[in-house]
Amino acid sequence: MRRVPRARRRQEADEEMPKMKSHKGAQKRFGVTGGGKIIRVKAWRGHHLEIKSSRRTRRYAGKAIVDPTNAEQVKRMLPYLGKKG
Repeated sequence: MRRVPRARRRQEADEEMPKMKSHKGAQKRFGVTGGGKIIRVKAWRGHHLEIKSSRRTRRYAGKAIVDPTNAEQVKRMLPYLGKKG
């Protein structure tokens, strides 16, 4: 049986820059709001909830906006965060 050669890749594709990789740990932990602010889940809500008071667990509920000083670090780890398309 004769082997058929594969079609070669387009020349333009070789000239493009490679994609940047997102930090997978950060990708699972951070999101972005409609206005472009970075959000995170609050800490201390994971386990041992029977020990913590209801008042304390309510305080840990929901999301929080990341401080602007740390937002720059998150944006560096997630280059495609908040970009559509």
